[in-house]
Amino acid sequence: MNPYVPIIAVFAVGFGFGLISLVAGALTGPKRYNRAKADAYECGIEPSPQAQGGGRFPVKYFLTAMLFIIFDIEIVFLYPWAVTFDELGVFGLVEMALFISTIFVAYLYVWRRGGLEWD
Repeated sequence: MNPYVPIIAVFAVGFGFGLISLVAGALTGPKRYNRAKADAYECGIEPSPQAQGGGRFPVKYFLTAMLFIIFDIEIVFLYPWAVTFDELGVFGLVEMALFISTIFVAYLYVWRRGGLEWD
């Protein structure tokens, strides 16, 4: 048996599930469209008109987005490190300490810029 057959089967099942879900939603979903459904939704607040060029966003939005990305990357690296911690020894411990200290510098930067303060 070809070793790629199980992988192709998993992809086929996933694709089939997605396709069936889309078709079932289109067939069984409500078809009542009105103005309220077409409007943008901003947490229950009426959307405010924006400037011609889209307006400027405060830096806090971008700092928050970067914070999410930084901590997601940290988690991606911490899981395999935790699994192979015994095999890596002191080298792995030092490298992870350097990595976490780099992340901590980014956290301090965001903190000093006021990205963690919500008005």
